[in-house]
Amino acid sequence: MNQYQERLDKIRDYMVREGIDLVMFEDAEGKRDAGIRWLTGHPRDALLFLFFEPESTVHTAAVTEKHGSASALKSLLVPWDINLAKAYSTADVLIPYSDFDRIPIKAITGAAEKLKIPHGAKIEIPPLTPYPVFLDYISELTDFDIICRKRSAVSYTQNCRAVKDSEEIAIYRKAAKITNKIIDLVEKNVRSGKIKTEADAAMFIELESRKRGCDGTGFETIAAGQDRSFGIHAFPAWTGAPFAGQGLSILDFGLSLGGYTTDVTMTFVRDPFPQQQKMVNLVEKAVKLAVETLVNGYDTKLTAIVIDEIFTKQKKRMVHAAGHGIGLDPHELPFIKCRSEENWILSPGMVFALEPGLYDPIYGGCRLENDFLMTETGCEKLTDAKIVYL
Repeated sequence: MNQYQERLDKIRDYMVREGIDLVMFEDAEGKRDAGIRWLTGHPRDALLFLFFEPESTVHTAAVTEKHGSASALKSLLVPWDINLAKAYSTADVLIPYSDFDRIPIKAITGAAEKLKIPHGAKIEIPPLTPYPVFLDYISELTDFDIICRKRSAVSYTQNCRAVKDSEEIAIYRKAAKITNKIIDLVEKNVRSGKIKTEADAAMFIELESRKRGCDGTGFETIAAGQDRSFGIHAFPAWTGAPFAGQGLSILDFGLSLGGYTTDVTMTFVRDPFPQQQKMVNLVEKAVKLAVETLVNGYDTKLTAIVIDEIFTKQKKRMVHAAGHGIGLDPHELPFIKCRSEENWILSPGMVFALEPGLYDPIYGGCRLENDFLMTETGCEKLTDAKIVYL
């Protein structure tokens, strides 16, 4: 409970600063937002409204005075599945979505009425709201100032989630241990011949993760044998084709524990051609030098630049980012890339994946990806994915 309250307090600061009285988050098909889970513990499919406790009767003008330190931020959850919400959510108020006919505009109108949000107050809706729908909100909620913008409570929450708290870090250390165990088992079973196909690899990871207490995989496992490893993300993600034959095979997977996913990639190398061995050597070199740049206070762009320079000198190019944050979503802030719209400085609490890779339409691909945690004393390597020579 304390962790969730601390997270709400961060959003409270945003609302006070921006003069906002009611914020709406939406997690639904096509509009996924793990921020609701981060703020309340509810797994998915809900609306979340954040508001100041009712005794704060004055709202919009001079918000800093009206919502002083004594005014706590409260939460109203409108879940699709009320039973699930009762089991997992820490929200202060629960109202079934069916009470509003599962229509967001009806829900926000009902929330404003129930919470006695005064006329003229600022209400912020999610930034992914389509423009025609935004116009519907304005038409329906004529007594309020409806705000829909990119720089929002949603984006602020995403930024806050980039730095994990102690509870999240504990989950990650546990998830990494399980991931490392499965990494070892996969290698063992490939070497013994028990894993022969892409399907064998993908299904083995799914089963073993659940046997060890995980929610399952954090995203669809990518098992690309020697004939399909040329793609960054093979399509389909896995088939019944042979795996770990002559050449390069890629296995990209993550385990979800308490909603938080790891993200690792192994490459299996068997009797490589010289061109393939060169790719593998370059990826291994890039990983080694990039890890040396993972220092508190350093810009993540520096890590991406190191990798790009290594590949460029050999007339190779990595066509994806060097890495990304992980958490309740497989890809979160911070991003590790040369052309990032924002500068991200490495700081304690950040958990991220580093994933240099090269791909060739003829010789296949090689990627090595591991997860890291920035601590007060430096960078901690959480996972032990490797390039496996067969």
